[in-house]
Amino acid sequence: MMDRDDNVKMRKIKHQNIVLRLQSRETHIRRGGAHLHCTRALHQNVFPNFTIVNVERPPCYLRKFSPDGQYFIAFSSDQTSLEVHRFNGSMAGDHLLQNMTGESLSEDVRTPEANYIRSHLFKKFFSLMHVINVAPSGEHLNRECSLFTDDCRFVIVGSAAYVPDEPFPYFFDIYQNNESVSPNPRSPLEDYSLHLVDMLTGVRCDTRTFKCDKIFLSHNQGLYLYKNILAVLSVQHQTVHIFHVMSSGRFVDVRNIGRFCHEDDNLLISTIRHENEVNPAAVFRAFKERSINLLKHRLLAYLWQLAECDGTQTSK
Repeated sequence: MMDRDDNVKMRKIKHQNIVLRLQSRETHIRRGGAHLHCTRALHQNVFPNFTIVNVERPPCYLRKFSPDGQYFIAFSSDQTSLEVHRFNGSMAGDHLLQNMTGESLSEDVRTPEANYIRSHLFKKFFSLMHVINVAPSGEHLNRECSLFTDDCRFVIVGSAAYVPDEPFPYFFDIYQNNESVSPNPRSPLEDYSLHLVDMLTGVRCDTRTFKCDKIFLSHNQGLYLYKNILAVLSVQHQTVHIFHVMSSGRFVDVRNIGRFCHEDDNLLISTIRHENEVNPAAVFRAFKERSINLLKHRLLAYLWQLAECDGTQTSK
């Protein structure tokens, strides 16, 4: 085993510090006959040589680039629509800056040429492709929620609306299981929607809704996308919803991890419950269960096994 480990060569990872990378680029020269991908490697960090202040932009909330750099998304001013722009390349506005000198165009410069550059520069770099009405009536898009698929064709955005006081939702819609959290004024319940949008065709392909729930959409805290698997954390109901994102632009329900972990858990627990109940025909409410849900049981069992393996007197 030791001999096998000695033969394994450690992979060299390049410095991620921008100062070290700039020094390496200036001092290191590739040897003759080096491969093309080494001599003409793309640079991750680019230092800007010209800055323009106060550039005019459309009345929207600019969000982010897609991972491949082809698309740039923004949210409309009323936060109901998604705007998809195509990036035209870093040289798209080069002809506007041919006569400019120095390193910046400050806000104090108000010449006709400077005003023309500020008003046309954004349109040169970005071309509006689609304006997609995404949020349903009464809901607003969260400006800090967006996830791109690996093929950079689809983007997942979220919208929300506060649960109205009249008519107030039913009790068992709020408390769907015995682990449901009691709502409070600081964190009110909301109705959420997750939308799958095709940036190439400008179509909202699919939507999943979550009623009377609490999901943190800001900064994608309650969402996680790994390849084509989407996980959504429901804080209100202590449940993790798993979806499969299809290449055709559809959400496919996989499972819900919370009260149950496996597909046959409900059948097994229902069989045991009917054997012990006096009136099996009565409507059963998961909120009245006395046992903890299976997700909490798995977490506690893991912590207990971890403490048992520790072997200290405190853990036992």
